Amino acid sequence: MAFHANIMTETPDLDTLGGRLSRARDAKSMSVSEVAGRIGVKPQTIAAWESDRSEPRANRLVMLAGFLGVTPTWLIHGIGQSPVESVTRDDASILTVELQVLKNDHERLGQRIEQLENVVASLKAA
Repeated sequence: MAFHANIMTETPDLDTLGGRLSRARDAKSMSVSEVAGRIGVKPQTIAAWESDRSEPRANRLVMLAGFLGVTPTWLIHGIGQSPVESVTRDDASILTVELQVLKNDHERLGQRIEQLENVVASLKAA
């Protein structure tokens, strides 16, 4: 079963259309010239889109989304399939620490739940 984002409740990517386009292009390791050649526009046009000086027409937007591996909705609104961006070693270290904190919190929460269940059991027995 596929997960479908809800545009009304999902937290959007708050970057601009140009910023999202630039990130999607970077995630695919493509140059501005490569993207321009792929959809038949000048590199200056892509640069203008990425700097939010102009926006692509709908047909170009759909083409961009298709070969960059994102949805048109993500490009326009920041909701939906975003690019797979590489994780750096620093990101991995931060995530490892955060994961350990969450595991510790989970263990403490489990212990607290057990304590409360014991209190409830003793109150019912009384």
